[in-house]
Amino acid sequence: MLVELKTNPHFLRTLRLVKGATFVGACFVIIAFFLILSAYTIAKIAGPPPLTVPQSTIYFASDGSIIGETHSGQKRYWVPLDDIAPELMDATITVEDQHFYTHLGFDLKRIGGAIFANVKALGKAQGASTISQQYARNLFLSHEKTWKRKLKEALYTIRLEANYTKEEILEGYLNTIYYGHGAYGVEAASRFYFNKSAKDLSLSEAALLAGIPKGPSRFSPFVSLEKAKQRQALILQLMEKKDIITEQQRKSALTEEINLFGNDHVKKVEFAPYFQDVVRFHLKNDLGIDEKTINLGGLRIYTTLDREKQEVAEKTIQSLISTESDIQVGLVAINPKNGYVEALVGGRDYQKSSFNRAIQAIRQPGSTMKPILYYAALEHGFTPSTTLRSEETIFTYDDGRKEYTPQNYNHQYPNDEITLAQAIAVSDNIYAVKTHLFLGMDTLVEYAKKFGIQSKQKKVPSLALGTSGVSVLEMAKAYSLFANNGEAVDPVFIERIENIHGEVIYEHKSRQEQILDPRHAFVMSHMLTGVFDERFNGYATVTGNSIAKKMTREYAGKSGTTDTDSWMIGYSPEIVTAVWTGYDKGKKITMVTEKSYAKNIWIDFMETSLKDKPLQPFQPPNGVVGVEVDAKNGLLATETCPTARLTYFVAGTEPTDYCLDHIPPIEKQEKEKEQQEKKPWFKRLFDWLN
Repeated sequence: MLVELKTNPHFLRTLRLVKGATFVGACFVIIAFFLILSAYTIAKIAGPPPLTVPQSTIYFASDGSIIGETHSGQKRYWVPLDDIAPELMDATITVEDQHFYTHLGFDLKRIGGAIFANVKALGKAQGASTISQQYARNLFLSHEKTWKRKLKEALYTIRLEANYTKEEILEGYLNTIYYGHGAYGVEAASRFYFNKSAKDLSLSEAALLAGIPKGPSRFSPFVSLEKAKQRQALILQLMEKKDIITEQQRKSALTEEINLFGNDHVKKVEFAPYFQDVVRFHLKNDLGIDEKTINLGGLRIYTTLDREKQEVAEKTIQSLISTESDIQVGLVAINPKNGYVEALVGGRDYQKSSFNRAIQAIRQPGSTMKPILYYAALEHGFTPSTTLRSEETIFTYDDGRKEYTPQNYNHQYPNDEITLAQAIAVSDNIYAVKTHLFLGMDTLVEYAKKFGIQSKQKKVPSLALGTSGVSVLEMAKAYSLFANNGEAVDPVFIERIENIHGEVIYEHKSRQEQILDPRHAFVMSHMLTGVFDERFNGYATVTGNSIAKKMTREYAGKSGTTDTDSWMIGYSPEIVTAVWTGYDKGKKITMVTEKSYAKNIWIDFMETSLKDKPLQPFQPPNGVVGVEVDAKNGLLATETCPTARLTYFVAGTEPTDYCLDHIPPIEKQEKEKEQQEKKPWFKRLFDWLN
């Protein structure tokens, strides 16, 4: 029989055909193998394709809460697989690509099935795109239906599979797929649909969400809840069939009540918009980050903003300033220990005007410049008890060619000697100009730079009264030196920046420099507490008198007033706050109520911000001594002095003479004789000659 078959022409012809077909098939398999091998080799040589996609940059407050974002009509947030619920990953793979972990980018069995189904239906009945193919399409290609696009998609898919792990591809896919309503990626979708993070999704929510990418315009629960639930049921049934979940889990998920949110988790530029503008400025100009990366780079910007303090600042301004007033405001609150800007307000309504008055406006600081002047005086031998005569005075300068006649508020003059401590408390202008001219007009200009003021200061007598413009931020920084015992810190808006992969690409490194003598800085701070101390009242009232009763702790501060500007700058050891109010076009402030806005905003902000916080007194450093002196003449107080006040001096500069103004005449003579005898012979000779 075998011999007959071998000699049968028909059998021989069939055998040759089988052998030929086998050979052709083998050649085809070999060629296909080499083509696939070549494709993957080329993909390896080409290297991994970039996985960057436009993503929202998020801004965070210091407590980790979101304060804003950038986007172009799209919500995108990148999260690692560890921050995505496993149920969502399982549901997505089950419904989109069941052989995801075993194929090399293309599911050949699924492709064959789709071709058969489409031929049978005489149209497109099924799709066969894998997760890898969809990810390639989302990353690099348009969605046009051409052969050229399909070929590119295949090449990109091979490059993805050849250079990235399955976990990396899945992570990328889940972070780029469109879920409808402008939400790209699982994190944005989870926030939009359920107001929660992707890692917190339940099985029911995960199955509902996994069904949306198939057709967001059909399966979004906000478009058709019925169709969304039907697709959710299908996905849960497939998961049960694959033994991913149990029958009980499927039934529980189907009956679970889902609370749909349907709103953006982040609101556009509604919280601290002026602060966010400053952050963007620093990103671009100081850190060199380009505009595209800032807007679409998926950065995570962790700022120094204290959400509670910012809310207090905005609410305080809103509640105190009349809606009928056109007056504007700038506020900056800084932590003096590290320079962190914790609150910033650049105007009353960002939607009406984005001009940032806390940063961009250059306004006359008035008497808030005096503490810088008087610090310079302390370093040049002045003490809180140094006296100068205050009376109407015509000052001449430039070798007598020019005259300057400053005036005190309401033309009030003691026509007598007053101490430096009292001059600060009542804001005496004559004392300030005398000190300025005594030190030399260059001195204040130099010290303003030393305090970090970069705005140009004119060398004129009126500079002592704050006639050269500064910004609110500059003044807050300057006063922070007093609050920080002379250590300078730069204002900080950004703590750190992370890229889309959570890698830290910038982190602020604190840098402090001892600029001031800590002894003089403390003495200055203590003198500034006198602004609120009625014991300095006399020919004039202390400038902080109107808000002193609101205080529940010790503050140091100074107000400043010009015709067009109203300031209040003050601090506790833990926070420095500068407030400016005025009109944008330099209109005079005439209403009494408007003149008081700055002070009242400042004290209300400070008190509310520090409420329930432990009291932190100003701590004197080494080399400082405190003695009781008479507040009016600066001499050592006796038991009969009605205005005795504890005052601090650099050790060795404290007064040695007692106040004799409030004791009986006979006792006064005895004290004067006793004090005269205690003096060295050369001082007694000097007194006799005078």
